[in-house]
Amino acid sequence: MLTLRNKFIFAPIKLGYSDASGIVKQKHIDFYVRRSKYIAAVTPEPFFLDECLKEVPTQMGIHDDKMIEGLKRLNLAIHNEGAKTIAHLNHPGRMANPKIPGNYFWSSTNKACENGGAVPEKMDRKKINTVIRLFVNAARRAVASNFDMIELQFGHGYLLAQFLSPAVNDRKDDYGGSFENRIRFPLELARAVRREVDVPIIARISGDEMIEKGFHLDEMIRFSLMLQNTGLDGIHVSAGSVCSTPPWFFQHMFIPKGKTWEMAEAIKKHLNIPVIFVGRINSPEDVHELDKKYHADYLAVGRALVADPDFIGKYLGKLEGNIRPCLACADGCLGGVKSGVGLQCLVNPDVGKDHVDIEKVKEPQKYAVVGGGLAGMEAALILKKRGHEVDLYEKEKLGGQFNLAPLTPGKKSMGVLVPYFVKELEDNKVHVIYKEARDSDLKHDYDGVILASGSKPAALKIPGLSDYHWAEILLEKNLPENKKILIIGGGLVGVDIATALIPRNNKLIIVKRTTDFGEDMELIAKNLSLKMMREKETLFSDHTFITKVEGNTVYARKDEQDIQFQDVDMIVVSAGMKSYVPFEKLGDTPVYIVGDARKVGKAKDAIHEAHDLAMKL
Repeated sequence: MLTLRNKFIFAPIKLGYSDASGIVKQKHIDFYVRRSKYIAAVTPEPFFLDECLKEVPTQMGIHDDKMIEGLKRLNLAIHNEGAKTIAHLNHPGRMANPKIPGNYFWSSTNKACENGGAVPEKMDRKKINTVIRLFVNAARRAVASNFDMIELQFGHGYLLAQFLSPAVNDRKDDYGGSFENRIRFPLELARAVRREVDVPIIARISGDEMIEKGFHLDEMIRFSLMLQNTGLDGIHVSAGSVCSTPPWFFQHMFIPKGKTWEMAEAIKKHLNIPVIFVGRINSPEDVHELDKKYHADYLAVGRALVADPDFIGKYLGKLEGNIRPCLACADGCLGGVKSGVGLQCLVNPDVGKDHVDIEKVKEPQKYAVVGGGLAGMEAALILKKRGHEVDLYEKEKLGGQFNLAPLTPGKKSMGVLVPYFVKELEDNKVHVIYKEARDSDLKHDYDGVILASGSKPAALKIPGLSDYHWAEILLEKNLPENKKILIIGGGLVGVDIATALIPRNNKLIIVKRTTDFGEDMELIAKNLSLKMMREKETLFSDHTFITKVEGNTVYARKDEQDIQFQDVDMIVVSAGMKSYVPFEKLGDTPVYIVGDARKVGKAKDAIHEAHDLAMKL
């Protein structure tokens, strides 16, 4: 490895900011420069090696010499900030995106991923040679583009891992079966790239596929030793497979933090080359633990630098300020790339936009913000930072409905966001008034009012339905045990409530008028939540309309048939939210409505909308 100015490396994260050509855009340069000021090295998003091997339609490419000019510009911009650069080279194999026209699919097998995707061609010797040439040519272009290092992807369920994995590789030739055969092609490729370039080469591996029949840590220790003996200069240890264990691949909030650190530690004990630790490193406490307990050589930080580009600078004491926390939710980052809009971030509205610094206004005004949920706090903060005078009205507790978000299983990481906002409000001396704002408070004293009053549960007119709960059931004091509970509404809130009730030995029924339970949820959270519910024998009833409640019996219509749910102890209503707008006009005082008060949406929508409004006022 090169001598780096510190131990922090920006991990490769897909941005999706290019176009079909794969060329470097100014948006890439702006994004990486913003994150290069204090970090030791930057790994841009994985490059595609062939225009028919894309994971994302707008991925950056290194497949042709015409890419070199743009990549040189990217490297120059990062180098000017004092950081080194790492070119991450990956062949997706059967995990190339089947929705992109023209993509082809090769693998160690002719079996498709069990989670979906195209049926691949089983590679022969000619195809193996072709892939080796793709990597060698890409490595040559990386050096010509002035990258300081190269990283080869051997993990995460991509092509080389498809050969390594006994769960995927079903070959009967010299490239399948035994461990020695399964590593043959990956080692051939590593040697070929090592011969081609004289820059340091890092191998990124999954320390464990996290599936029973996949490869595990013992084999990865042996494989890492062989990569070291091949002349590679570092091992970057992650976990999981994009095919079979995506929560581990994405280091989602639903999986335990630190498992990849333990794998890296075990591998490090056997090697004489540096090991890079990765996996939800998103707080100073994490960095301290990796330093003191694991003695990590290098730390690869990904989404924490998306959430706060200055995370490392603040940790190192070079900058002051609170660290904007990454929630490991995948909602903005993964969701943005998958939706085609490119990388975004739930907590950082600047991501994916042309960066505009918060500048002081020439003529400060006085604003009232009504409602201290996410939208209200973001609006108040931006207005204050721009020099306006701000009063934030909140009748109860800052954070609003988002205070309930971390109370469901797997979502504890969301609990850091409200405290961050509260600390920001305190540090920026935003005046918080704990009372319900009345017309008389607002009409005459302010130049404008931002209404961030949120939403309330939609009322259901069902005969006999009088005693029921909403999301407040998530509070510890309200959580029931050993009850038969009917949940009306199967969207995000209904599914979240269900996952919180299951560990208390409650028997659940969840009904929905349509078919897609958890339809509003981020995909990984949705799949894991529904899996948990099915394993605990939750009764799902779609196309179901509740008609009346009599005692412990709930009557309904399902597919034009009358049905009953008997012996129901409790009912929870999560049938959507309705915007709450206490007033729309205040005489001549302008009123701006944001967040759920304007349109019910997700946390990301509320923060981003409030941010954009406050930047304009």
